[in-house]
Amino acid sequence: MLHLQWPSSRLFDPRRISDYTVEIVTSANRSPANRPTHKQRQVGAPPKPATISSPWTLQRSKGLKVLQLKPFKGFSWLIHGFSTRFGGASSLGDEKVLNLAFTDWDERENVVENRKRFQSAIAAKDFSHIPLKQIHSDAISRVSTVPAEPPHADALTTDTVGLLLSVQTADCVPILLVDPKKRAVAVIHAGWRGTLARIALKSVGRMIQEYGSKPAHLIAAIGPSIGPCCYEVGVELVTQFTAQFADGAEYFDEPRTGDEPNPIQWLNMKPPGHQPPPMNVRLDLRRANVSQLKSAGLHLANIYVSDLCTACNTELLFSYRKEGPVSGRLLAAVGMKAAQK
Repeated sequence: MLHLQWPSSRLFDPRRISDYTVEIVTSANRSPANRPTHKQRQVGAPPKPATISSPWTLQRSKGLKVLQLKPFKGFSWLIHGFSTRFGGASSLGDEKVLNLAFTDWDERENVVENRKRFQSAIAAKDFSHIPLKQIHSDAISRVSTVPAEPPHADALTTDTVGLLLSVQTADCVPILLVDPKKRAVAVIHAGWRGTLARIALKSVGRMIQEYGSKPAHLIAAIGPSIGPCCYEVGVELVTQFTAQFADGAEYFDEPRTGDEPNPIQWLNMKPPGHQPPPMNVRLDLRRANVSQLKSAGLHLANIYVSDLCTACNTELLFSYRKEGPVSGRLLAAVGMKAAQK
């Protein structure tokens, strides 16, 4: 079961549109059941330090803190890691952070330095880093050499040693897939659009097609992402997900579509067409992607999910929804070393 915390007080303008979140919604439309008020969120003790639950570990290396999965560390040929905000060269407010994406607010040379530090921290200093031009899609790119330009896709696969595959996130779901039998790996960026398009399931399919992987042999690591505690979306997504997935209603705290009659509509005395919009719902993207991986044939025991919510833990991670456009980006990376002789 996931252990989730309510977010701390680092808020920003809730009316902004976000590539990571459909739309940043206002508190006026929040579903009332079991949700903290705006006042409750901002008043009180500072947020507690993030708790790292086994089998996850927070490795400290060269001034950085990197989240890793113990079962992956058992493979001597495998390199992996999920970055945090610590130990970087970028200035964000009054702190130095490890921003790993080229953003408007950061200097390019800082990001290049941060990427070098991250690769060094996960023992991938000599690897060729292959990032993506992420487009919130179901596009998957296979790589065996370094491409001239970052592929326009949201997942990468390879069975070639010396390549470090990565995706950037700041709320979306990062997924690493490892096939210890065929020595092949994949990295996936799953926002709500990619999840709706079944990018996790399709990535498993590509590994079966390209490397002869068997789903029962695959191991998945789902890294930090925005949790169902904080990810509010419009009710129109309920319709889209339930139309695509048999268990789609289970991804939401309240599977309302917005078409339900309002029993107290008469109280506001507004004419038809001028009623307030339906209250928002909360979406569990982690659960949706676990469901896809299970549908693809992975054993539940081989799917590891970090319970760290990006929006709840901005002292450790970046969150676009919580911090706004002036936020860094995290990196989830995986690669393989040459076999020891």
